[in-house]
Amino acid sequence: MKRQFLLFLAAMQFLTRLPVPHLDGFQANGLSRSARFFPLVGALIGSIGVGVWWLGSMCFPPSVAVGLMMSASLLLTGAFHEDGFADVCDGFGGGRTRDAVLSIMKDSRVGAYGAIGIAMMLGLKWSILASHPRATFPAIVIGAHVVSRWCAISLIWRLRYVRTDTEGKSKAFADTVGAADWWLSGALGALALLPVILLVDPAAEPRLALALLAALALSAASTLLAGAYFRIRIGGYTGDCLGAAQQLAELSFLLAALGVLAVIQRT
Repeated sequence: MKRQFLLFLAAMQFLTRLPVPHLDGFQANGLSRSARFFPLVGALIGSIGVGVWWLGSMCFPPSVAVGLMMSASLLLTGAFHEDGFADVCDGFGGGRTRDAVLSIMKDSRVGAYGAIGIAMMLGLKWSILASHPRATFPAIVIGAHVVSRWCAISLIWRLRYVRTDTEGKSKAFADTVGAADWWLSGALGALALLPVILLVDPAAEPRLALALLAALALSAASTLLAGAYFRIRIGGYTGDCLGAAQQLAELSFLLAALGVLAVIQRT
């Protein structure tokens, strides 16, 4: 149990800027085994964001409360996944060959494709979240953080890491996630989400169940498409690809959930 807790702390240190105590007894290969806890860290990030939203909604309109929540999440993660998404937009938008794509993604500067992509991504996310019903909001937001990270690490399981240099932040995870690790990570994320679902108003639970199923399906579809595209263009994935897949899965989750809830409300 102590080793698993250390792996969780390693995952939290990798994905967030939260202070982590000194990892006494941590092994050199610990980071590579911590990916199984990414969905659980996602539940933590989502829960903190929901807490900020709840406090903000006491004083401000829903749109402002959502903006505060998104700002808190960006600060909490250091815009880690968003940075990867912007790099992927620049790399795949501006690079014609595999080497050109990889070279552009490695450049820390943000180009036109990245700036436009991240503006559209954050704008869509903000507008979708501001439109979500209050009753199911916490479960949907935390679910999006959990499922999107679960979807992202599926690329580690199914694709090849394509960078050959030793500087890539995600190189440590290459070939370390197997089927058992991936399913375990999903189970841990589901267990973390379950208490939030149980706190939802019983009258809203049938709607929430349908919304979560549709959201999971669209998130999986977006990840499959992204993974296929990465494999065709560069032969596998990079750390930036993982960040982009997480952002696409999160957006897909929120969009599908809102669509189902809106249709149910109209019927």
